[in-house]
Amino acid sequence: MNTEEQKYELITAALQRNNILASAAEIQGVLCGMLGGGMPLEAQDWVEAIADFVNQGEPLAKEVQEQLVNLYNQTCQQLVESDFSLVLCLPDDAAPINERGQALLEWVQGFMLGFGLFQDDLTKCSPDVKEALEDFAEIARMDEEMAEGEEFEQALFEVVEYVRVSAMLCFNELGKSPEEQQSQPKTVH
Repeated sequence: MNTEEQKYELITAALQRNNILASAAEIQGVLCGMLGGGMPLEAQDWVEAIADFVNQGEPLAKEVQEQLVNLYNQTCQQLVESDFSLVLCLPDDAAPINERGQALLEWVQGFMLGFGLFQDDLTKCSPDVKEALEDFAEIARMDEEMAEGEEFEQALFEVVEYVRVSAMLCFNELGKSPEEQQSQPKTVH
């Protein structure tokens, strides 16, 4: 099990221990959606947004918050790397295919939610981003069981890869790197 799958298990276990009915996949999807929709990387208010979403606005337990801050920092780092290193926080490849497929659906649904929080003007989006968002909406609605087998494994792999690349596309087009934040004049109130 590599560190990404361990992270999924660790975060999901921490969420369950604290009676939070969300998965690590869904939360990383929300974070990637918020970042892909234009939330500044150094924003700190995402913790409250996640608490509103998964914990009825109650503050997150310290254990959960620490896990999510680590996930956020690692996700930001992966998004700004030039080598397309984003790794989706999903169950181990040894997990049943339907468990992995369900986690991917949760990731995509989370992404759509997070993206919508920060990007409501799709006229600014390129045709590629618009197409990716339409595809995400289709993926989020898929709920049929998948059979075990090589062709289903390959299909799931391809969808995961498409989602991963599309999330990076959204971030690269609409996201705000620290350098971009510096170049924008700060408004004084």
